[in-house]
Amino acid sequence: MKGGVVIAVMVVVATVAVMVQPGYAVTCGQVETSLAPCMPYLTGGGNPAAPCCNGVQNLKLLTPTTTDRRDACRCVKAAASKFQNIKEDAASALPTKCGVQIGIPISMTTNCDQIQ
Repeated sequence: MKGGVVIAVMVVVATVAVMVQPGYAVTCGQVETSLAPCMPYLTGGGNPAAPCCNGVQNLKLLTPTTTDRRDACRCVKAAASKFQNIKEDAASALPTKCGVQIGIPISMTTNCDQIQ
């Protein structure tokens, strides 16, 4: 079982290494794919599962610049607006619960233009 987890993490890292290339902006598809495993946590609370936290880590890797973080913030807000049952407190606590500082507040009220 541990070997499978290690392989899965290596695949995620390799995928991110290919996706994160200088000169390429983060897309909403990448943001949504990264955070899709978080939906059970975002709608139900509790603790995020490992695939969710891997997605949060992936999001951090996808957003090395201020422009990337602002774009990702807009994508998060657009995606979240499609779901009425996302818990705001769970969303804002997600990076902390995953132990990842991503530089993007996950909130419907964030002013994305103020992100550094």
